Amino acid sequence: MSGLTLARHPGSGLAGSIGRLAVHVVVIVFMAIWFTPILGLFVSSVRSQSDMATSGWWTVFVKPMLTGYNFQQAIRYVGVIDSGITSLVIAVPVTIITTLISAIGAYALTRMNVPGRRAMSLALVALLVVPPQVTIVPLLKLFIVLGINGAVPAVWIYQVGFTIPFGIFLIRGFIASMPEELFESAILDGATVLQTFTYVVLPLCAPILASLAILQFLWSWNDLLIPLIFLGGSSLAAPITVEAAGIATTNGQDQTVLMAATFLSVLLPLAVLLTMQRYFVRGILGGAVKG
Repeated sequence: MSGLTLARHPGSGLAGSIGRLAVHVVVIVFMAIWFTPILGLFVSSVRSQSDMATSGWWTVFVKPMLTGYNFQQAIRYVGVIDSGITSLVIAVPVTIITTLISAIGAYALTRMNVPGRRAMSLALVALLVVPPQVTIVPLLKLFIVLGINGAVPAVWIYQVGFTIPFGIFLIRGFIASMPEELFESAILDGATVLQTFTYVVLPLCAPILASLAILQFLWSWNDLLIPLIFLGGSSLAAPITVEAAGIATTNGQDQTVLMAATFLSVLLPLAVLLTMQRYFVRGILGGAVKG
């Protein structure tokens, strides 16, 4: 038996090495596919208009004729600093408010005796299928009456309101799967509802909260329609996505400047996604396993 075990061991080790190598190759291939459009966007943004019109972006590896003029023009048209600040002023508070309210709502609907809890849960699920676009006109009229149209809080209210149902739905399953013994121990230790939520639930929900925060930040930063409508006529600089879209209409012939502006607009979301991806994957997988 020991001889058979020793005879099989090298083969199984070789099979394991081949399997790991295959996994790494597949991951590298998918990474290359995922980064190819971003690489093409960047290369197109540093080429001249004539080169872009006569050849594909991949020819830069043969004839590396690059220029920074497109970024200079994009920064001049977009006003990337002011527009980026406006986008951050919108995206950061929206992300924080959505994550906090979603966590509170999920905890209340899961662990607290709230009257009509089941009806509210069904209403949240129903709200997930409501297209946000159908509410633009009624909310625009309401914001005009309230005097907040053309101000950043109007965008906050809209983006937060239409993401909270998804956030509560996402976090609720995570909280519902927590062992009951945790809450019983907290009660025995004399913890209040707020203390249980703060010191027990929130730390355990950190991965799923991080996933929700990343998703909301990306959605808010990349949103074009809502800031375009609810910030119309504002004295603030338009968000960077709105400014980039403006280049497409006013400078439609100069595609390289549009490419440069688009690359600038996706630079921060790309950095957030790359630096926070492990938290995002951990939260999604944690919710899948617990669910």
